[in-house]
Amino acid sequence: MQSVFIVTDLEGTAGVVSFAEQSYPDGRYFDAAKRLATAEVNAAVEGLLAAGVEDILVWDGHGAGGLIYEELHEAVRLLHGRPLPPWSRLEGVIRRYEAVAMIGQHAMAGTLTGNQNHTQNSRTVDYYRLNGRPIGEIAQIALYFGALGLPLIFLSGDADACHEAEALVPGIVTVAVKEGVGRGAAISLSAAHRRSRRAAERLADPAPRLARPLRAGEALLSHRSGRRSRRPARGRTRGQPDRAFARRRHSGYHLSLKTISIFPKGATLENRSACLHRQRRHSSVHRLLS
Repeated sequence: MQSVFIVTDLEGTAGVVSFAEQSYPDGRYFDAAKRLATAEVNAAVEGLLAAGVEDILVWDGHGAGGLIYEELHEAVRLLHGRPLPPWSRLEGVIRRYEAVAMIGQHAMAGTLTGNQNHTQNSRTVDYYRLNGRPIGEIAQIALYFGALGLPLIFLSGDADACHEAEALVPGIVTVAVKEGVGRGAAISLSAAHRRSRRAAERLADPAPRLARPLRAGEALLSHRSGRRSRRPARGRTRGQPDRAFARRRHSGYHLSLKTISIFPKGATLENRSACLHRQRRHSSVHRLLS
C-alpha cells in the first residue's frame, strides 16, 4: 500500500471535549483545539510513512476547518475549503488512493457516552437510520469510499467511535485517544498523538490485513426494515426522483448525503432533525429506488 486518503474531524481529538468552547469556530479555545487535532494527524502521518506509505492526502473534514495548515506534516497535501466541489469531481481525486483512514472521529448521534457525538450537524440532527439501523459519519465514509474501492483501514478518536468502526469494518485498526463519559466530558490520554503514531505503524505488520472495501449490502446495512413510508419522499427539488435524494434543508443547514447513491434498491433512509424556526422536530422516512 503506497497511497492513503485521510479524512479528519475535530470532535474525536484528545483534549477536545466541548462543542461551545472548542469545536465551534466562535469557541474561545477553537484555535488550541485545531492545534491538538493537527498534532494527531501529523503523528498518524508519521506512522503511515513508517509503514511504507508514500502519498498521503489529508481532507480537513471539520465544517469550519479543524487543522492548522502551517503546522501540517511536510509530507502531506491538504484538501480543504468550503463549499466542496461536485462529488463527481472529488471521486476522481479519491480514486487515486488505495485506502482511507479517519483521524479525530466522534461517535454517531445518540451514543450515550460518546463525547460530542453527532451525525453531520450537532445542533439539528437527531439520527440517521439505514434500513432501521442507526448510522453515523463512519458508516457513510466506509460505504462511500468502499464503493470506490477504498477500504477503511484505520481510525482514531473517541472510544465509542472505535467500537462503532470495529463493528462495521472487520479488520480495521483503531486507537482510542479518549473515553467519553458524556456528550460534554471525556477522559483524554496525554500525548495522545503518540498513540496514533504507534497504531498507524501497525499497518506495516506483514500479516494479511483483513480490512477491505465495504460494499452496499454488507454487514447489517443490507437487512430491510419492516416499516416503509408509502408517502412520496419529502424535501426533493422539483422534478427530482426519489432515488436521487441528496439534499435536505433544516434550519438553513444543508446536508449532501452522496452515499445513498450506492445503497441497494429498496433501502430505507430515515432521519430526525430539528426545525428550530418552528420549535419542533421533523422526522422523515425515504425509500430509495433504483
